[in-house]
Amino acid sequence: MEVMKLPTKPRALPMPLWLQGAFELGQAAVISALIVLVPLCAVWLAGGFAARDALGTAQLAAQSWLVLHGAPLHLALPVGGTGLLWAVPLALTLIPFLLAWRAGRRLARASYTDQLWQALLGALAVYALFGLGAAYLADDGATSAPPAAGASVPLIAAGAGVLIGAYREAGSWGRLIGVDLAEWISTTSQHSRWAGSYVWSAVRAAFLAVIAALGLSALLLAVTLAIHWAAIATIYERLDAGMIGGAVVTIGQLGFLPNLAVWTLAWSSGAGFALGTGSSISPLATTAGPLPAIPLLGAVPSGVLEYGLAALALPVAAGILAGWWFLREGENHFDEWLQLKTDARWFTAAASTLTLGVFVGVLAGAATAVLALASRASVGVGRFVDLGPDPLWTGLLVAAEVGIGVVIGYAAGPMLERESK
Repeated sequence: MEVMKLPTKPRALPMPLWLQGAFELGQAAVISALIVLVPLCAVWLAGGFAARDALGTAQLAAQSWLVLHGAPLHLALPVGGTGLLWAVPLALTLIPFLLAWRAGRRLARASYTDQLWQALLGALAVYALFGLGAAYLADDGATSAPPAAGASVPLIAAGAGVLIGAYREAGSWGRLIGVDLAEWISTTSQHSRWAGSYVWSAVRAAFLAVIAALGLSALLLAVTLAIHWAAIATIYERLDAGMIGGAVVTIGQLGFLPNLAVWTLAWSSGAGFALGTGSSISPLATTAGPLPAIPLLGAVPSGVLEYGLAALALPVAAGILAGWWFLREGENHFDEWLQLKTDARWFTAAASTLTLGVFVGVLAGAATAVLALASRASVGVGRFVDLGPDPLWTGLLVAAEVGIGVVIGYAAGPMLERESK
């Protein structure tokens, strides 16, 4: 007899779920705020913010907390009007995400089936209020945050963390929303299940292609930083920010390393990226004006690159890996369906492989376009309102290159399998 598994009983203090959600995610908001506030207070106490008092430092911390979550800031320009400061330090954004992920796991342990929405409602409400308060505090006359953006944008990282953490703890969507997806799928037709398996495998292949391309781009970025280490060290010496100031600069740059990895992927795709309006950094050549004194920018390649076009092989290599993986997964039901319609194997093999390449390429290109959009930045002043890759061109080129790689990897997969044996 099959024994029904009961939901995990609450382990926390007995309190309404909405209140426990508010407590858990409110705790995450406070911890992420302290992570921002403590280093800034250390710089202020060391005399690094000569023009700011304690309130000004708190306002800077609120602005930094909002930027940490990807919220935009408005800058009052000396010539009149406002500029938009928007930059998402993807590595630092992991801090609120992971704190919310921990809160989501705790809330899943405390919730019975169909009750998680109560905890999520309280959690997201208190985080939105915290963001609204940060937007109110961030207004120092020169810099301000839209209240609506302050209340809503931080919910993206926090909400994703809570949901993923709750799902990982519960182990199934049935525990969270009361709907058993596996049971629902089992009631559909065989053709629907085959189509679903094909699509899901293609989605995972596209995810693998994007991760592989990012990994190869990160490796290329690391090699580039090592080659240009002397130029980076020279910029550090010119800054002369002191021990605490240098540490803050370094932490800030580390927060943007994932952004630079995405920029490197855009560069290796051929789309390139911009470091200011009218500039272009691509495998063919670099055309950029004077750059700000940011040490990592010392690694930007200059002039005409003799072997720059070789970087175009990185997205193709990622696609080859994805195509090979899809072959090993054995879920090409579209090819099986075509074989039921015609006996011309040359046609079915070519059509199914090309369709797979287009499908996985489009998915990988769409995901890369989203990453490119998230990695962009705008300082809001002068020509530095355009920083980063163009999402449309990056997505299109990555889609084409990954698609070509998928076709090669899937077609060459049988030969690779024989060699591995």
